[in-house]
Amino acid sequence: MGGMRLGVVLDYADDFAEAVEDVREFERMGVDVVGVAEAYSFDAVSRLGYLAAVTDRIALASSIFPVYSRTPALIAMTSAGLDSVSGGRFELGIGSSGPQVIEGFHGVPFTAPLGRIRDVVEICRTVWRRERLDYAGRYYSAPLPADKGTGLGKPLKLINEPVRSAIPIDIAALTPRAVAQAAEIADGWMPLFFHPERVAQAWGEALEAGKQVRDPALGPLDVIVEMPLYVGDDSDEAFEFYRNRIALYVGGMGAKGANFYNDLVTRYGFADEAALVQELYLTGRKSEAAQAIPEELVRATSLIGSESIVRDRLAAFAAAGATTISVQPTARTREVRVESVRALRELMAA
Repeated sequence: MGGMRLGVVLDYADDFAEAVEDVREFERMGVDVVGVAEAYSFDAVSRLGYLAAVTDRIALASSIFPVYSRTPALIAMTSAGLDSVSGGRFELGIGSSGPQVIEGFHGVPFTAPLGRIRDVVEICRTVWRRERLDYAGRYYSAPLPADKGTGLGKPLKLINEPVRSAIPIDIAALTPRAVAQAAEIADGWMPLFFHPERVAQAWGEALEAGKQVRDPALGPLDVIVEMPLYVGDDSDEAFEFYRNRIALYVGGMGAKGANFYNDLVTRYGFADEAALVQELYLTGRKSEAAQAIPEELVRATSLIGSESIVRDRLAAFAAAGATTISVQPTARTREVRVESVRALRELMAA
């Protein structure tokens, strides 16, 4: 387990001033990367820029930028800017988000997520190499074709010299087709609710298909697994928090037939439970929905419990191919959050 990276994710609802102090302590104890979430919250860029100014070594990642809310060129510019102010420590995490956020908050159609992500990746890598951007993709073109604008656009290259010509790109993906694409084109893959004992059942074929056509120059795929963390015997509250979080995603993040998290739990073999959770959640019975989450799912996809339990689960994640363990400490107090991360760091180093 010594080869795995340790990351911490700041939730979009966290008290940021307090979170900054956590991050500075995490850096001192040797945490490798911190991710900043973004949904329909404050933007992650502002927070990442602030963290770049108050840290020295820890890598900084977006977790994630939705590809619909910024143009591809702006994603590339922003990433290069964050990489510059951090001294080459930024990692670009992108994904599609979902139709509720993209159409409901950003007001743009949620169409062709896989094709748009592929175009964004290609455009970003072109911009970072400081090549003139002359790109005609299926969903994005730059310059804009003359029949779609004034006709005055011309190919441009980034004015500044990037710190790095290849910033790591991590893609959040859950559906088999999206996972196959991530395994093909990304530096890292960010799944959610990663069940080590059932990962092959849900994603095995997709991962293999993507790796078969992966450019060797990208190197091995970084499997960045996010989960809640609480190290201690008094773990009931942490499990309850996480059970409610799973219910929100499996039950409420999308309408029936359009919920990627519900589909994932179904592929894990919990079809009846997934359907029940969604029915309860969408009819306002949220507490009942949380109680209907399979106990196996809650425990298998988290690092919650005594040190011996966390050690066993950590070994399971490593055996299933996880290369970065990215945690969200659930404790209410800073002291306990820091101690949980410290305990996990020691277990990973053992």
